[in-house]
Amino acid sequence: MPGATLVPMTKTSAAPPTTVAFFVQAALSFGLALLAVVVGIWYLPVDGWVRGFLALGMLFLTTSAFTLAKCIRDRQDENSVVGRVDQARVDKLLAEHDPFKAA
Repeated sequence: MPGATLVPMTKTSAAPPTTVAFFVQAALSFGLALLAVVVGIWYLPVDGWVRGFLALGMLFLTTSAFTLAKCIRDRQDENSVVGRVDQARVDKLLAEHDPFKAA
C-alpha cells in the first residue's frame, strides 16, 4: 500500500470479568454510602432550604460520578477497538509483505 503509515500500537490486555462478589460489594458499598449521606442531611439541625440545597448537591454529584465513569469506560472501549483494528491492519501488511520480491 503506497503511502500507508504504520502507527505504533500499545498492546492492551483484556481485563478479567468482574466477579459477582465484587459487583455485590461495590453495589452495597455505594448504597450504604448514599444512605448515610441522605440520613445525615435529613437529621442536620438546619433549615429546610439548606437540607434541600445539600440534597440537590448530593444528587448532582452522584449523577455526575456515574456519567464520568461511563465516559471513561466508553473511551477505554473505543481505544480497545481502535487498537484491534490497527493490529489487524499491521497483521495484514505483514502477511502481504514478501521480503524476497523484487522492488
